[in-house]
Amino acid sequence: MAQILVVTTENIPGKNYEVIGEVFGLTTQSKNVVKNIGAGLKSVIGGEIKAFTELMSETRDTAVDRLRQNAAAMGADAVVMMRYDTDSIDAGMETVTAYGTAVKFVD
Repeated sequence: MAQILVVTTENIPGKNYEVIGEVFGLTTQSKNVVKNIGAGLKSVIGGEIKAFTELMSETRDTAVDRLRQNAAAMGADAVVMMRYDTDSIDAGMETVTAYGTAVKFVD
């Protein structure tokens, strides 16, 4: 799969394109029980809960990878107006959706 350009802007400077359609990538992930217990203890004393920061970063990256796969399957060159939605399903379980508009470059 060629690298699909993903931007949060409406326009890509110097590029003309036609809209193909909506694309998204979705994932739900959780950390293991040991990390959840450690995170619970950290919440008592305060500070960054690195296990959850890592969880959100991994989940976001997976959602964007799946967005790129969806766009490539549609024949897109790029995705514009990419956004994220997140939701906590349960303690230590996060869902991230990356979505945007797939486009094909034209001359």
